[in-house]
Amino acid sequence: MQPPLSLYIHFPWCVRKCPYCDFNSHKAGDSAPRDRYVAALAADIRAEGDRSTGRQITTIFLGGGTPSLFTPEEIAQVLKSAKHHLDISPECEITMEANPGTLEHGSLAAYRNAGVTRLSLGAQSFDANMLKVLGRIHSPDDIRSAYYEALAAGFASINIDLMFALPGQDLAGALIDVTELVDLAPPHISYYQLTLEPNTVFHKRPPAGIPDDELAWTIQERCHELLQTAGYEKYEISAFARDEHRCRHNLNYWTFGDYLAVGAGAHGKLTDTAGIVWRYRKAANPLTYIEEAENNHWKDAATRIKADEFGFEFMLNALRLTDGFSEADFCDRTGLGTGAILEPIRRAQVDGLIEQSVAGRWRPTATGFRFLNDLQACFLP
Repeated sequence: MQPPLSLYIHFPWCVRKCPYCDFNSHKAGDSAPRDRYVAALAADIRAEGDRSTGRQITTIFLGGGTPSLFTPEEIAQVLKSAKHHLDISPECEITMEANPGTLEHGSLAAYRNAGVTRLSLGAQSFDANMLKVLGRIHSPDDIRSAYYEALAAGFASINIDLMFALPGQDLAGALIDVTELVDLAPPHISYYQLTLEPNTVFHKRPPAGIPDDELAWTIQERCHELLQTAGYEKYEISAFARDEHRCRHNLNYWTFGDYLAVGAGAHGKLTDTAGIVWRYRKAANPLTYIEEAENNHWKDAATRIKADEFGFEFMLNALRLTDGFSEADFCDRTGLGTGAILEPIRRAQVDGLIEQSVAGRWRPTATGFRFLNDLQACFLP
C-alpha cells in the first residue's frame, strides 16, 4: 500500500543569507525573476501530477528561502496550479513559512485568502542582540506584530520557530526567550538547537560563545520543562503543540510518508505501485531550474532506495517522535517484516536507548533521545 502523499514547494530567495543557514537559499537583490519562477513552479507542478498518478495530496508546505517575499497574488497563482494539476484533499493543511521582517501590513490576510491555512513564523529569538548575531532582519517587536496580525487574519494554526544554544546564550537568557514565546501562546512551537552545518558562514568562522554540550543539554531540558508546564505537548524531539495542532506535513516526513518535490533544490520521495521507493531532487540553482522548466527538460534523475536501507530510513525520523512507532507502522510503511528490526531493537534495548510502552509502541528512552544519533545508527544496514 502506498503511504500518504504531501507536496513541498520551495521558494529559494531571501533578503539576505543567514550565516547559520544551509538550506538552498539565495540573496534576492532587485533582479530575482519572480514571474519566471512562478511560471516554472506551475510547469513543475504539472509534471509532478503526471508522476504522482492521481494520488491525493494531504498536506502542502511552502518553504524556503522566504516564501513571504512572493506576493499573495503569486502564492495564490501557485496554489491554483496545484489545485488544477493535483488531487488536493478538501482538508489539506497548507503551511507557508514567513519571515517577520518581510511582511507588509495586511499581507497575512491576503495570504489566508490565497489558500494558506497554516503559518510558520521564523522568530529564532526575542533578544535583539541575538537576532543581529544570527543575521536576522527583524526585531522582537516585528515577531509580536506578525503574530497578532496572523491571528487577526484568521489563522487558527500558527507555528513559531525558536532556536537555542545561541552564541553567548546562557540558561537565564534561553529561559527568557521561551517565556517571551509562551506569553504569545502560539498553537505550535518548533524549538531547536543551533548547529554549525557545513557550507555555512558559521561553520567556516564559528562565532564566539557557543554553549558547550553540557550547557546546551541543560538549556534544552529546562526549556522543554517550561514549555510542557505551559501546556505544550512535546510530540517530536523539537516540536510542541497545543490542542491537536501537530504539524501534519512534518508528521508525514517523520513516519516515512511520500512527498512530491517542486521548486529549485526541492527533494522528493515517492513509492511506486510496485512498492519501490525513489528519492529525487530538482536543480538547486534557481536560474537553471527555471530554464529546465521553460524547456520542459527536467534533470531530476531518481535514486532507488535499496530494501536493506528501509529500516534505517524509517528509523531516522520515526525515532524523533515521543510516541515512537508500532511494529505495524514499520511494516505498513516499509513493506518489510518485523524480523528486519528485531535484532537492532534488542541491541538498543540492552544499551538502554529504546523501550516499549504500555501501548506496545517502541520509543526512545530519555537516554535514547539524548544520544539519538547513536540510537539511529543501530539500524544502519
